[in-house]
This record gives sequence, C-alpha cells and structure tokens, in this order.
Amino acid sequence: MTPVRILLADDHALVRRGVRLILDNEPDLTVVAEAGDGAEAISMARAERPDLAILDIAMPRLTGLQAARELSRLQPDLRILILTMYDNEQYFFEALKAGASGYVLKSVADRDLVEACRAAIRGEPFLYPGAVASLIRNYLDRVRDGESIPAKAITDREEEILKLVAEGNSSKEIADLLFISVKTVERHRANLLQKLGLKDRLELTRYAIRAGLIEP
Repeated sequence: MTPVRILLADDHALVRRGVRLILDNEPDLTVVAEAGDGAEAISMARAERPDLAILDIAMPRLTGLQAARELSRLQPDLRILILTMYDNEQYFFEALKAGASGYVLKSVADRDLVEACRAAIRGEPFLYPGAVASLIRNYLDRVRDGESIPAKAITDREEEILKLVAEGNSSKEIADLLFISVKTVERHRANLLQKLGLKDRLELTRYAIRAGLIEP
C-alpha cells in the first residue's frame, strides 16, 4: 500500500520534529514536506501535492486556519487536520468552516494524531474525545437559550490584513504578499479600525493577540 503523503506545517522546528517521528513510525504514513508558516504551507502543497496537510493554528504570515481556507479552495481533494495547543470551541468551528476534517490537541498528539490522519483519509471527521462532550453540552445550551454559533466580527480578507499589520508589515509589503493594491490594503485597515472600534496599529496588534492570530 502506498503511504499517505503528508505536509506538516508548524512554526516550531522542535514540534515538527516530534510530530514527524510519530508519523514516520507508521508504515502507512510519511511526511513529504514541512513548512514554517501558512504561506509556505500553501507553496509546499502546490509543489508536493500531498494527500493530507497537518496545520498548526498560530503561525506567521498566514495562520493555519487561513492556510486551510486557501488550500481547500486550491486543492479540494486535500484532507486537512488542525494540530493545535488551543482547546477552544470557536477555533474548532472555524477549523470546520475552513475545510478541516479534524482537530487534534498537541498535548495528546502521541495518542490521537495517527488515528486522526487515518480518519481524515477515510473521509471521516476526527475530534479529540474530551471535546465531544463539551461541544454537545455547549450546543444544547445554545439551543435552549435560542442562540446560534457566533459570527466572526471581520471577513476572512480583513483577518489576513489584521494579522499582517500586527506582525509589523507595511501596506506595500501586505499588498505584495496578497497580490492586491496598497489602496485596497489601506481601505481594509480603515474598515478594521472602524468595525472593531480601535484607534491605531498598537490596538490592532493587541486585538490580533487576543484573537489568536499572532503570539504575544
């Protein structure tokens, strides 16, 4: 049987090394490419055409969720897993919306990751067991209270701009990275400030940290 070809993206080399050891120890799984951020993950996926992408959430340039959205658009057949330290319901729902078929915590990766990879390739969803009860409980609470899953305050494109602004990129650098005009970047930034009720880059950066787009 041909092993499942995996792209692994995490901005910490030590984490990548540990995860690779887990995966390469399985005869049906093999890591064929590594990336240190979301943008590099997209580039590597285009070059290597893996069967499965495993993405961290908090990465420079593009987060794992942003990369997942783009990879789902570019390569609809690519299976995607989110591997993260965040035990967070909102991130889980965002991961599903972005096209991921599984959500695995790094703290239990040695136990759950291999099973999650195999489930993803079979086209089955995977969620770490501890989250199932809390998600069902949360869903039932929301139904009882007449609530729905909260909508994002900003668009996907505004989120990309916010992350890059918070990382210290100039409007020109952002425009070049996203293949849009400087004027479009400035318009998005103005919209962000207005939508979020913020005043400047510093407050945007603080918001990006709270939203998990960048690490403090």
